[in-house]
Amino acid sequence: MKKALITGITGQDGSYLSELLLEKGYEVHGVVRRVALEDPHQRMWRIRHILDRLVIHSGSMESYASIFNIVEEVKPDECYHLAAQSFVSYSFEDEFSTIATNVNGTHYLLSAIYRKAPKCKFYFAGSSEMFGKVSQTPQDENTPFHPRSPYGISKVVGFDLTRNYREAYGLFAVSGILFNHESPRRGFEFVTRKITSSAAKIKLGLEQIIKLGNLDAKRDWGHAKDYVKAMWLMLQQDEPDDYVIATGKCHSVREFLEVAFGYVGLDYRNHIVIDKSLYRPAEVYMLQGNAGKAHEKLGWTPSVSFEALVKEMVDHDLNIYSQKLPYEAYPVGGKS
Repeated sequence: MKKALITGITGQDGSYLSELLLEKGYEVHGVVRRVALEDPHQRMWRIRHILDRLVIHSGSMESYASIFNIVEEVKPDECYHLAAQSFVSYSFEDEFSTIATNVNGTHYLLSAIYRKAPKCKFYFAGSSEMFGKVSQTPQDENTPFHPRSPYGISKVVGFDLTRNYREAYGLFAVSGILFNHESPRRGFEFVTRKITSSAAKIKLGLEQIIKLGNLDAKRDWGHAKDYVKAMWLMLQQDEPDDYVIATGKCHSVREFLEVAFGYVGLDYRNHIVIDKSLYRPAEVYMLQGNAGKAHEKLGWTPSVSFEALVKEMVDHDLNIYSQKLPYEAYPVGGKS
């Protein structure tokens, strides 16, 4: 039985990846902060339904000793490094902790694997935010990076660290440059979930307005469930390599609003308030990926359309706020 170690297992991607690996017969280990063990009802709601099938380890990505000891104990066959401070807007508010946590955590984990599980295949969760101020559209594996946020910068460093451990030490270490991917498990602080939850609450008479920033920013949105499959496929290859994962289709925040509000029979223009404080200090206006390499070499293609994704998220939030699902299981706070 293969053993997989997942950092960030309580997040959106970690939960879907855990389900996928369990279905494939893996022994799945996850790293969580001690605070999650103290409050599992709120902090582990995404994996609560499979918690009895997982092996959970208390650890901190900010502590090399902690990560080293977990890797030494588990000796995983595959490691998926998903943990990060991943909320881009917050990275501007606290750039020091974002960069320190994201960069050091990746470095600690790579070093521990090199020393204690050198045959382990390693996956690093890169991001389309690494491209930032793009020089070409669509972006592929050869597009230069020009990050426009502390989060994007931290991911570029993680990408380079991963490549360096592959080239210098021979680790099977790959990076997935994943474009935006959403689901009903997305954190409420992200703009996509903010939109779908607001559409549901306004439809049910619980709110009247939604405050947003730049409606013209464009992103390539896919479904997280599709994207974690791509992560797994990368580690099943004979040779390590980096891949862009994207749908190849671009939509604006305004279009996201139109689909979400239109689905419940509302016109978002009657409920929107533009808040300039929600604009990024350095905006990324358009990200669109070319996943041709992943299609060809991994056999990966997305299965969920943009419209279907938005409607699934709205349906889920309607069920929460109409109390068809337990609201307390879906906290408003916290990082995904």
